[in-house]
Amino acid sequence: MNMGTLETYHQAFLSGDIESLSEVLHDDCQFIAHVGDTIFGKQEMLGIAGSGAVSIESIRILYENDEVGVDHCVAHFANGSTSEAVLTFYQFSEGKIIRVETGATPLSDDYQVIGS
Repeated sequence: MNMGTLETYHQAFLSGDIESLSEVLHDDCQFIAHVGDTIFGKQEMLGIAGSGAVSIESIRILYENDEVGVDHCVAHFANGSTSEAVLTFYQFSEGKIIRVETGATPLSDDYQVIGS
C-alpha cells in the first residue's frame, strides 16, 4: 500500500527531507496560518521543515481523498509559545498539496478534559 499524501508530507516535514517535501508540495502552495494573517509559500514551508522551529506529535489523519485532507496534531514551538492542538485542512491539486489552513487551541499546562 502506498503512503497517502498527508503521511508523506508529515514524514518529510518531521525528518527535514526537503526533497520529498518539495515533491509533495505544489509550486503554488500556500500555508495560511491561524495567527497574524500570515501566509507562507512553498519556499518558506521548506525552510521551516526540520529546522526545529516547530515540532509536532500525536498526528492523526482524520480524512483524506484525492481533493482534500484533514488532520489533527499537537504542535510545540522553539520560540516558547504555548503548545497548541492544531486542526489542519489541506487542499490537493495535481496530486500535491496546494493549500494548507490551520485552526488551533492553545494548551495550558493545567488543562484537563471535562469529566476527568
